Amino acid sequence: MKLLQIPTATLDQRISEELEANPALDEGDDYQEVFDLENGEEEADENQKEEEFELDDYLKEYIEDDPSSYKLKGEMYSTEEDKNIPIAVHDSFHELLERQIGMLDLVNSEDEVILHQIVGSIDEDGYLRREPSSIIDDLMFSQNVYTTEEKVLEMLGHIQRFEPAGVGARDLQECLLLQLENNINKGLEINPVGKQLALRILVNYFDEFTKKHYQKLQKHLTVSESELRDAIEEILKLNPKPASAFSGSASQGTSQYIVPDFIIQNRDGELELTLNSKNAPDLRINDQYMDMLKGYNATTNGRKSTKKEKEAVMFIKQKIDSAKWFIDAIKQRQDTLFRTMYSIMQYQYDFFSTGDDRKLKPMILKDIAEITALDISTVSRVANSKFVQTEFGTKRLKDFFSESLMTQDGQEVSTLEVKNILADIIVNENKRKPLSDEKLKDMLTNKGYNIARRTVAKYREQLNIPVARLRKEL
Repeated sequence: MKLLQIPTATLDQRISEELEANPALDEGDDYQEVFDLENGEEEADENQKEEEFELDDYLKEYIEDDPSSYKLKGEMYSTEEDKNIPIAVHDSFHELLERQIGMLDLVNSEDEVILHQIVGSIDEDGYLRREPSSIIDDLMFSQNVYTTEEKVLEMLGHIQRFEPAGVGARDLQECLLLQLENNINKGLEINPVGKQLALRILVNYFDEFTKKHYQKLQKHLTVSESELRDAIEEILKLNPKPASAFSGSASQGTSQYIVPDFIIQNRDGELELTLNSKNAPDLRINDQYMDMLKGYNATTNGRKSTKKEKEAVMFIKQKIDSAKWFIDAIKQRQDTLFRTMYSIMQYQYDFFSTGDDRKLKPMILKDIAEITALDISTVSRVANSKFVQTEFGTKRLKDFFSESLMTQDGQEVSTLEVKNILADIIVNENKRKPLSDEKLKDMLTNKGYNIARRTVAKYREQLNIPVARLRKEL
């Protein structure tokens, strides 16, 4: 079950860990078919019988079963070539800040220690959400440096002049102000009037701005609607997360990619499903471990085994059995993944053929569990962490699951269809007068969907769409 939850992107790492931990497991150098598990099964109570006969007889039976023939290559599931995705390597966000510390003309080494402590406290969005008093305690306990709040704030002032602009801010208002002041100081005067008005809004009317009380802003600032629009556009150009430009994370220096677990291709009107080749590793039992067992058998030549020999042989057997178990588990993972995705593909055949979201049928975990004869929890593990690559883009499996909604003419439709229509209505609404949830409900009802206002609000929240007041624009 744990292997089933692992996404394809991290399966290589899990296999590498197992290869390192178990020398009896080896990467294969051929492309043999998957070993028939039924021919290689051992009796479940084998360990209980070990003491009932001599080790030599036991080994003879064990070797004849030939665990070395355990090999794994999932050719029946994947024809995709294994492709190495290039990873773009960059300096991390914190490394950039550390380099800029080195460019400062500092009075003493203690200032440098304080600066490094502050940089280390900046979070993945670029904000300093740790209080000065906590930083003072950190410096005292970890660096044996005693300082004051004034000194910490002085050093923070240096960091807030670093690139990217806005770094080291303690809240959103300060972050936007730092960026806007930076633009003004650099002489980026493409729209100087708009920038100055934007500065006034951020300093004096930030609460009204965040709540989109535009009429109040016009009244307080005594400006025209077009002037207010220009100022707001200047604010919207700013980055609320200064570290986001660094590969989406302050702590990572590499770009992140989605590795699809499945590939669906349309071959002249017929859908073809394959597993990503990374799901089909080439694994087998290490030949040297089997040779060690056979070598022991020849060495004893019928004499009774010593205690040390028994311990050594049982250690080898334990490693071989563990390797067999891992190969079996990977094979079962392949089988479960393929069966689940194949059932989803067949259930949603119209969507995978056309890419039309309106073709998605209501589908719950129980539907796929009944088709595959798998447990609902197993289907859930597959759906929650896997992606499928289609000609219409890469999709998350769990996005294909939805409840049903009844239309006025008695037809069942997927809630995904209703959400897509709801999103389209909101995208095309008049942003000067956004639609309330009640009006959205009326529009969906007119399109034939029986839906309550509360349900509309729930779907809107699931789509991460704010209420009408916060969607308002000038």
